[in-house]
Amino acid sequence: MDPPVGFWQITPSDEFRSGGPLKQNLTSHVGPFCLAMFLSAHYSGEDLVLKLKPDEPWKKVFGPVFIYLNSLTSNANEDPSPLWEDAKHQMMTEVQKWPYDFPASSEFPPSDQRGNVSGRIQVRDRYVSEDCIPGKGAYVGLAPPGDAGSFQRDCKGYQFWTRADEHGYYSIKNIREGQYNLYAWVPGFIGDYRYDAAINITAGCVIDVGELVYEPPRDGPTLWEIGIPDRSAAEFYVPDPNPNYINKLYVNHPDRFRQYGLWERYADLYPDQDLIYTIGTSDYAKDWFFAQVTRKKDDDTYEGTTWQIKFQLDNVNQSGTFKLQISLATANIAELQIRINDPKADPPLFTTGVIGKDNTILRHGIHGLYWLYSIDIPATLLVEGNNTLFLTQPISNSPLAAFHGLMYDYIRLEGPPSSTSTRGVKPANMAPNTPLD
Repeated sequence: MDPPVGFWQITPSDEFRSGGPLKQNLTSHVGPFCLAMFLSAHYSGEDLVLKLKPDEPWKKVFGPVFIYLNSLTSNANEDPSPLWEDAKHQMMTEVQKWPYDFPASSEFPPSDQRGNVSGRIQVRDRYVSEDCIPGKGAYVGLAPPGDAGSFQRDCKGYQFWTRADEHGYYSIKNIREGQYNLYAWVPGFIGDYRYDAAINITAGCVIDVGELVYEPPRDGPTLWEIGIPDRSAAEFYVPDPNPNYINKLYVNHPDRFRQYGLWERYADLYPDQDLIYTIGTSDYAKDWFFAQVTRKKDDDTYEGTTWQIKFQLDNVNQSGTFKLQISLATANIAELQIRINDPKADPPLFTTGVIGKDNTILRHGIHGLYWLYSIDIPATLLVEGNNTLFLTQPISNSPLAAFHGLMYDYIRLEGPPSSTSTRGVKPANMAPNTPLD
């Protein structure tokens, strides 16, 4: 500050980063330390630990990363905010320069040795609209071949991502040569899309994929829903921090979850009885705690928790099947058990088993790896009138029990299928198994 000097880390491309477009990495430590994290298991766990078989060849270019310094006059009291504005302008300049032309290694191909892919993605959900819905803001990317959603667990290959415009159109430029799958997901809809055909990128290629139509998981009409399907728990209730741990940087800040110790506030708010949410009355922004964690007891041990969702059904056809869609924003050594109208049912209707090592709760995050479960509920378990859905996370017996838990992204109960449903939608204007090159 005497004089004001800015130190900025600019990474023009995330092509070498692992885990897809939402993967979080550490960018700083107190000190201050500025981190250029190339490969990390933070917010993902062992799924993103690089594992090579004996004698398996592997290589990858990380970076380059640009360090930018700027300064103002010698006046120590001068407002330093122009340094930040200048750094953002410089970032855009560096993005336009990518891929840089100065690396001499043949492992870092220049622009004319890369390819480009473009197209349009739409969503078809007959319970939302009779017409296709533009994939506004969709995340669309090329990543190593795999199953739908596998990009979030890949750390060996390169990935190239962009956001679609309001009409669902997208363009991905400067893709390294190789074979990829095209993946996508659309905010506001659950699930992952993968175009079945492999996409072969060669030097100078320009590939127009055409119009693709994604049909998200859906069995019947929405009876009720909690949250927003955006792979984050940010819309739920995040409490004020313990005054002893408060970080002033995040007071009155959109990222309220960046405070230390928020998991302990659950026991303060629910010392004896767990969360109960009533459809039609409760508000998820006020009444749904952002993470289902363990409860700390007076003897400093922890216990699992069972949340309840209370809802009413006017009509129940006993021969039908309802569908419960649950997407999780993160999980850390947790198990989610589902029961209907009987909190002691053994076995439960459904269990995830033990999942996740994201450690998002401890590291002040709001999402990690994405999990989606589609659960059949026989109508015989439901009644006309009042019903209760029990969500149990029982694991609580380890030295790190305070951090066992999960965050919900979105929950939806669907009624039995009706005649308006549409099944088996294929990508439009494209043979589904035709390789692209």
